[in-house]
Amino acid sequence: FGFITGEGLAKDLFFHSNSLVGVTFDELKEGDAVSFETEESPKGLNAVNVQRA
Repeated sequence: FGFITGEGLAKDLFFHSNSLVGVTFDELKEGDAVSFETEESPKGLNAVNVQRA
C-alpha cells in the first residue's frame, strides 16, 4: 500500500497495490506523477486505478 499527496488534496489518499494499473508497486518511486480515480470506503476516500501519468 501507499499514499498519494498533491496540491488540491485535503489529505493524503490511501491506495492498495491491487489498485495499480500498468505498473507494479516496486516500479513506483516517491515523487512519481500518477493519475487516479477516487472511491469512497468505510475508512474514507481511497485512490483506485492508479497509473503513472
